[in-house]
Amino acid sequence: MTSLLVTGASGLLGRSVAEELLRRGHTVRTFQRRPSGIDGAQDATGSVTEPADVARALDGVEGVVHLAARVSLAGDPREFASVNVGGTSLLLDGARAAGVSRFVYVSSPSVAHAGVSISGDGALPADPARARGEYARTKAEGELLALGADGPSLAVVAVRPHLVWGPGDTQLVGRIVDRSRAGRLPLLDHGTALIDSLYLDNAATGIAQALERADAVHGNAYVLTNGEPRPVAELLAGICRAAGVRPPTRSIPAGLARTAGSVIERAWSLRPGVDEPPMTRFLAEQLSTSHWFDQRRTRRDLDWTPAVSLDEGFQRLARWYREL
Repeated sequence: MTSLLVTGASGLLGRSVAEELLRRGHTVRTFQRRPSGIDGAQDATGSVTEPADVARALDGVEGVVHLAARVSLAGDPREFASVNVGGTSLLLDGARAAGVSRFVYVSSPSVAHAGVSISGDGALPADPARARGEYARTKAEGELLALGADGPSLAVVAVRPHLVWGPGDTQLVGRIVDRSRAGRLPLLDHGTALIDSLYLDNAATGIAQALERADAVHGNAYVLTNGEPRPVAELLAGICRAAGVRPPTRSIPAGLARTAGSVIERAWSLRPGVDEPPMTRFLAEQLSTSHWFDQRRTRRDLDWTPAVSLDEGFQRLARWYREL
């Protein structure tokens, strides 16, 4: 049994990871701004940007899974940098000081996405200079910090789960369903771009495997996906049908969406809305370019295979919606 810290466990993925680690027999402490409410876990509330909170959370733990992040399509660049870069740096320094031996940095494939299609690549190097948007840029900087801290006394692994979805998801699933219901979810270039995604349970087991395999695979970054690329239109339709919502059919040119996204981003930076912008250049690129990944190295090194297929995931999502 190992004592572990999971940051950001108030989010759906963080909660799922903490629960998976508990199932594996580990002692789990969670660290976020409010209590996680996870049965069997110890809560340490606070912020990754506060040194005293970080030191208290790390006391006595042997391994860390770092999920806490500022996640949004738009916002103040200083907030992204404070949490995603400054918080990661503080956590790494604290981990070394506390004698932590394993550290998993939960990153994003967007750290290596420069706006063009990715077809069958592995985990390309994180590139803050070319990353699209403040979230991707600061997550790329955070990943470079994390992997730069890897060494004999602290085994660091970066994992990049791609488009995680499942029951209870308000980030991807919730937005797709809400926008489709309101008729505000167009397909770009008919939704033909081929993309990977990752069912929630598989994301949790993959991240847990990265932590347990850290001594053997440290210093590396891995993209985690279901390994079942689907056209964007098919993925959106599967989620919408599970929720009982008509899938989007209206298509607009991707070039038009990118131009509109750039204009909306500039307007949002001057007068932010109460919600996220309806379109950004990054989102338009994500919806209109292929991004699917070679999973052979990930599965071999982490000794991991997704247990839930996408089709089974859609069925589970549909059952969840019926039970609401």
